[in-house]
Amino acid sequence: MEKKAVIRIIIPPHLRTLAQVGAEVELKVEGLITQKSVLDALEASYPVLRGLIRDHTTLKRRPFVRFYACKEDLSLEPPDAPLPSAVASGAEPFLIIGAIAGG
Repeated sequence: MEKKAVIRIIIPPHLRTLAQVGAEVELKVEGLITQKSVLDALEASYPVLRGLIRDHTTLKRRPFVRFYACKEDLSLEPPDAPLPSAVASGAEPFLIIGAIAGG
């Protein structure tokens, strides 16, 4: 039987408004805990977020979105790389941050 982990995810304020959730959501994720599995679970639970964090077709991270966990920028890590064990255990959240750009 596949084990499900409860993952904590913090999403940016504008996406919270769209998804009608608070600052942190908890999701059950099956199998290996990776960026891909966490984002798949997030988009399955909150379909309004599909295409806003990752491209619809390629599933690549949007340019002004960053991923952090355990004080590390994981944005350039492969989507199928395991996330830190503290995230997989629910001790630390997976953060989705909207980057700010301008001049």
